Amino acid sequence: MSRFSDILMDHFNAPRNRGRMESPDRVGVAGTLGQGPFLVLMLRVQNDRVAEAKCETQGCGVTIAAGSMLTELIVHRSLDGCRAITTDQLIEALGGVPSDKAHAPALAVTALQNALGSGGGERT
Repeated sequence: MSRFSDILMDHFNAPRNRGRMESPDRVGVAGTLGQGPFLVLMLRVQNDRVAEAKCETQGCGVTIAAGSMLTELIVHRSLDGCRAITTDQLIEALGGVPSDKAHAPALAVTALQNALGSGGGERT
């Protein structure tokens, strides 16, 4: 049995919504850019829903897969619905994550929370 699920491997090998977004409405960062794993989540919001999401990551394959899956989970979802996403839900969507890699989905959810939390992630 493989250490990583087929879903996780698919998102690692072919990450979705990867790259920069021009003029995002909200940006969330988790980790330290240039030092260790990090994830930058960029959102375009319309009518209180995520219309588009992109992410840039540096880290292990699980970090890349978590960012990819997260963008798929949040597009077309309300901001309140996005705020409710948990690390456990992201792990489940990835088909499971080994316990020594649980930091990766937590990093992705932290970036999401930072993008949506109390206006701190809004671009002006």
